[in-house]
Amino acid sequence: MLDFLEDNKKHTICLVGGGGKTTLLYELAEHFAAQGRRVLVLTSTHILQPDAAFYAENTADARALWQRGSYAVIGTPEPASGKLTLPPMALYAELWQQAEIILCEADGAKRLPCKLPAAHEPVLLPECDIVLAVAGADALGRALGEVCFRFELAQGWLTEAASDVKLDAELLACLLTDERGARKNVGSRAYYVILNKCDTITEELAQRVRTALLGKGLAAERIWLRGRKNN
Repeated sequence: MLDFLEDNKKHTICLVGGGGKTTLLYELAEHFAAQGRRVLVLTSTHILQPDAAFYAENTADARALWQRGSYAVIGTPEPASGKLTLPPMALYAELWQQAEIILCEADGAKRLPCKLPAAHEPVLLPECDIVLAVAGADALGRALGEVCFRFELAQGWLTEAASDVKLDAELLACLLTDERGARKNVGSRAYYVILNKCDTITEELAQRVRTALLGKGLAAERIWLRGRKNN
């Protein structure tokens, strides 16, 4: 169990990478809301619009959702795409003061299991104190060019990272721990790696990923290997 899930402190948590960020975002929102915490969900990039029952157009809406034991999602609707973008800053600033847990999807990966950040990515909130780097285990064993968004950005520092190179545990660990990869702009913030869809790979392969991450200096308590919720 990751320590911040139960520490009862205020956190601003940004999710980066690929492989199921949005699913994890809402699972965490449900987890914290079930603890009775006031949970605010948003994006600094783009996210699919939530069920209308969770959308807060203003401060009063958010407070009403919290009083019902739910989380509140804020953002600016983008009708053409059916997505939300960054909310009005005044609304975010007001609700940030009142919320106890703030969850932000701060990256995009075009639905691919892993990614490398462009110059303008990720878009971490200034208040962020925790970064969760997400990847999908279903990327392992497949060609890098098939599963990694912006894979070509690795070619300057991972010379073997051609599009047809198979993504193995060691290469995935490099992408998830290097400051040119998922750890970009993290600085002194607490950093965790979440590998989703571990039910799609063998236990042996999952442990190879864990060992590779440990070898890159990531603490064991900062690694979460998880299967899909219904598996």
